[in-house]
Amino acid sequence: MKAKTWIFAHHFDGFPKDSDFELKEEELPALKDGEILCEAVVLSVDPYMRPYSRRMETGTVMVGTQVARIIESKNDKFPVDQHVVGWFGWRTHTISNGDKLQIMPRTGTLPLSLGLGILGMPGATAYFGFLEICKPKEGETVVVNAAAGAVGSLVGQIAKIKGCRVIGYAGTDEKCKWLKELGFDYAFNYKKTDLKKTLEEAAPKGVDCYFDNVGGDFSITVLDHMNEFGRMSICGAISGYNDKTPATGPYPFETILFKQLKVEGFMVLRWLEQWPKAFKEHMEWMKQDKLKYREHITKGFENMPAAFVGLLKGENVGKAVVKL
Repeated sequence: MKAKTWIFAHHFDGFPKDSDFELKEEELPALKDGEILCEAVVLSVDPYMRPYSRRMETGTVMVGTQVARIIESKNDKFPVDQHVVGWFGWRTHTISNGDKLQIMPRTGTLPLSLGLGILGMPGATAYFGFLEICKPKEGETVVVNAAAGAVGSLVGQIAKIKGCRVIGYAGTDEKCKWLKELGFDYAFNYKKTDLKKTLEEAAPKGVDCYFDNVGGDFSITVLDHMNEFGRMSICGAISGYNDKTPATGPYPFETILFKQLKVEGFMVLRWLEQWPKAFKEHMEWMKQDKLKYREHITKGFENMPAAFVGLLKGENVGKAVVKL
């Protein structure tokens, strides 16, 4: 069995380029007792891959998760044709001993790709990153940026379920239209509007909870509109992921101090053992038509780099995946 892999060939300088990746083939050995052979069905591209790449060694397989089908097994716990979610990286076939694999939740007629979105890492990120850190209360005002992405769109909907007023920011009019369809009270195209003025319009009494995927100047502006004892959940900082030189200032520490704000970053693996709780609740909300999703699908393993760069440029609406 031959596996195709995308190799991380060069550290990125600004936005990733085609030459930063190399497509290779490798011959896989026969299975040993306790091992399984997995074939990728759908792969994920996510913003975290950009900053995470700084820790990677060149010449290794690009990091990432996938939903895969077991096509051969010498492990009784993992029968053939079962679907799993694995941190296999950008590769078509993988030999695994089953360690740290997640059994794909039963989705009925829903697509398997949800295991990389609403029923996967992004879904857990939205659920725990918002509910555990922001601890929203009914009637509070919530701001979400990158709100049309896999995580932001879920955060906004969960906030509405919890009885909050929700203000979302995205980068196109099409995305903002979708946010309104999801029930966001306000949706602004940050490329066409003045952030300060939109906050004054949509949150005249201030912001209680801020779920931040962007960082940078955007977050400094929102911070100035936070209410006393406001909560900020720091999920990402995509505005700076492709910067060649680190941004400097302004420095918000005095504002954080005098407004007594809670500002907390997180890695969603903190709650790994509780992920099934989030997925169960997400399934219930989907059945009740309270939680909706959209996928941005790229076809073909050869298009993994293009899908990744497109994600970083904001071309996706909803979860970005690559189907084989």
